[in-house]
Amino acid sequence: MRIAILSNGTANYSTKRLVEEAEKKGHDVEVIKYKNCYASVTENRPVVMYKGKSLGRFDAIIPRIANSMTKYGTAILRQMEMQGLYTVSSSIAISRARDKIRAAQIMVRSGVPTPKTVFSRDTADIDGLIDEIGLPVIIKLAYGTHGNGVVLAESRKTAKSALQAFYITNEDGTSVLVQEFIEESAGTDIRAFVVGSEVVASMKRQSLDDEFRSNLHKGGEGMPVELTPEEERVAISASRAMGLNVSGVDLMRSNRGPLVLEVNASPGFGIEKITGANVAEKIIAYTEANAARKIKRDRVGA
Repeated sequence: MRIAILSNGTANYSTKRLVEEAEKKGHDVEVIKYKNCYASVTENRPVVMYKGKSLGRFDAIIPRIANSMTKYGTAILRQMEMQGLYTVSSSIAISRARDKIRAAQIMVRSGVPTPKTVFSRDTADIDGLIDEIGLPVIIKLAYGTHGNGVVLAESRKTAKSALQAFYITNEDGTSVLVQEFIEESAGTDIRAFVVGSEVVASMKRQSLDDEFRSNLHKGGEGMPVELTPEEERVAISASRAMGLNVSGVDLMRSNRGPLVLEVNASPGFGIEKITGANVAEKIIAYTEANAARKIKRDRVGA
């Protein structure tokens, strides 16, 4: 099977692992730096160019698109979808997961439990936003990642200052969310790595000192954790609601049960080192099985 991995390059750990596992199974793998691709949008002939020539046919695409390159990366992936290629996660699923406001709306509509969240486009009713949630509150940018663009406000004064700062520095004025603070889970969360309809690995992330964010990028510590059946069900439901076949679902354990904080469309593979799970092998197995089904359907329909 010929597999393309859309990535920033082979130096990326997750890309390395995917290449290793794919080659073990005898697949022909090519790492495509999507930021160096360009597309020819021509009627009835969608083409993606890379290194001066048109990309050949692939049996499957595994997208590993960075948050900062979402718009361009998903545009290239969409061009490949127009060619009829199988992709593990679709361009639209990745785009919706990257928009925290849209993701929150989709999850609530799908019945996925989440912390209470409000958003607004201006500072006209900051008091109303704060009153809707209650103090303390989490204030975050809709497109932040790795714990960046997130503030814990314990007082009304701090909340107002943070909201005003975010609105001033944010271009469109629409991308700030106010979310309830789950005190019983402060400084800890759970990452559930979902492939298809299965949680293939899970870890608990614990912040150091008094840091309320548990992200490993912020110095948090990870450890293996066993999920309850309800937590597994919620994680899989959240991934499915986003339309993602590979995702990292971030959960919090609250007094009212598991709550989904975020669904990551390109989760890191650091969870392999912490849990010992072979996440890359699970993704390759899922890819080959589903790409093979598509190839068979295409042949029958030809």
